[in-house]
Amino acid sequence: MVQLRFIQFGIILLNLTTSKIIVMKTKQIVLASRPKGLPTLKNFGSQEVDLPEINKGEVLLKGMFYSVDPYMRGRMNDAKSYVTPYQIDQPIMGAVVALVSESKSDMFKMGDVVVGLLPWREAFIASEKDLRKIDVSIIRPSYYLGILGMPGLTAYFGLMRIGKPKEGETVVVSGAAGAVGVVVGQIAKIYGCHVVGIAGTDEKVKTLKEEFNFDEVINYKTTKDINKAIAHACPKGVDVYFDNVGGEISDAVISNINFHARIVLCGQISMYNTTDVPMGPRIQPMLLTRSVLMQGFIVNDYQSLFIEGIHQLAEWVTEGKLKYTETVEHGFDNLPNALLGLFTGENTGKMVVEA
Repeated sequence: MVQLRFIQFGIILLNLTTSKIIVMKTKQIVLASRPKGLPTLKNFGSQEVDLPEINKGEVLLKGMFYSVDPYMRGRMNDAKSYVTPYQIDQPIMGAVVALVSESKSDMFKMGDVVVGLLPWREAFIASEKDLRKIDVSIIRPSYYLGILGMPGLTAYFGLMRIGKPKEGETVVVSGAAGAVGVVVGQIAKIYGCHVVGIAGTDEKVKTLKEEFNFDEVINYKTTKDINKAIAHACPKGVDVYFDNVGGEISDAVISNINFHARIVLCGQISMYNTTDVPMGPRIQPMLLTRSVLMQGFIVNDYQSLFIEGIHQLAEWVTEGKLKYTETVEHGFDNLPNALLGLFTGENTGKMVVEA
């Protein structure tokens, strides 16, 4: 005898005699085609797929919160990079906080909450080695995708290991209202720096100054002369530039750079969707003559130090020294819209999707 048992993430066919799962179906979101320029909803597809049985050392998971991040745009291209491209008709992958619904692992039990790099599926089977249990008794689960996840660690290691802020220095952060930028600015303030953010709306300007303690914030969309605005906000010049954006904004910041400054090259979101190679100022002479360090990085460069970073960030959060904000979209099917929203500035802080 076979009975249908409905659960939140699909349909299980259960043989009541043997209790053996025969079929489990779930929905997934895949890359339907590679975008040219700015992605659209047509580049994504939705499929219903069967999941296999759980084996020893595996768990069945129900997705709770899904991360959308700018780096995902690069993975939509068929190009060599620090991470492999997404494949056509295969699910998008990203950081996910999930609930353990069934376990054949000695490391996890039903009801545990875990985080891992997982496919965009409503339900999935994962190996225990690819997951980390998280404590959600004090901190909101989605924070493990943001301030205690990749964005927070990116901010922490980029600023501390490359930027090396010192008390009294001026730190400029582009993309300051994003998931990484909002953390960078606050850490710089903890170290006694003068912090200037660059953002794209008056609302974000107000939020960064009033809620996150930035000293000055420039709305680049309404500023006629960004170079002059940066010079005014940074009367002593720029000692550390945390670059999330690139393009003309970075050109303007670098023109105000100090001797022995450090440029943390984290992201170039202004150019992720360009189809032509842009030409900007040749910055090498300025870097040379002012003895400036410019270093690119990805957060996995510091993977062996993640526990250190998480502990420090969690300590600052619990002490109230670090605040955080999220833009939460709702519904698994809204994942593509949320990702596209990153490129039009619809998020303040971390963009996550709650299933």
